[in-house]
Amino acid sequence: MRALIQRVSKAQVAVDGDIIGKVDEGMLIFICAMQGDSNAEGTKLVQKISKLPIFRDDQGRMNKSLLDVGGSALIVSQFTLGADTSRGNRPGFSMAATPDEGQRLYDTFILDFKALGISVETGQFGADMKVSLVNDGPVTIWLDTSS
Repeated sequence: MRALIQRVSKAQVAVDGDIIGKVDEGMLIFICAMQGDSNAEGTKLVQKISKLPIFRDDQGRMNKSLLDVGGSALIVSQFTLGADTSRGNRPGFSMAATPDEGQRLYDTFILDFKALGISVETGQFGADMKVSLVNDGPVTIWLDTSS
């Protein structure tokens, strides 16, 4: 699985002009299931993300995790993280999981996050979404379970 994580002071996602998910202090997590991924990759990624020390401590250093600060997560599916541009400029998306498998893994990823007691908001799988955010820092981190 691939994830792009951004520390945010606020973020929201809208579909057809309606806000369907929003968070204040926390993370915006773009997630893409890849061909061959299983629940194990999702669980591994949830554990890593929830414990990633990217939030400031009392000295202003990035020493606290999402769990430590009691932050929220806005989780948005984004199959374009599976883009392959090795054959030129036009991205190919055959490395991303099929839509059915991608949705199943996305839904499981969300449930794993909620099981940790983290407040979770979501986008809508497969929808044309408008995402806005205030990236705090900025802090943006790329994670891939295959590397």
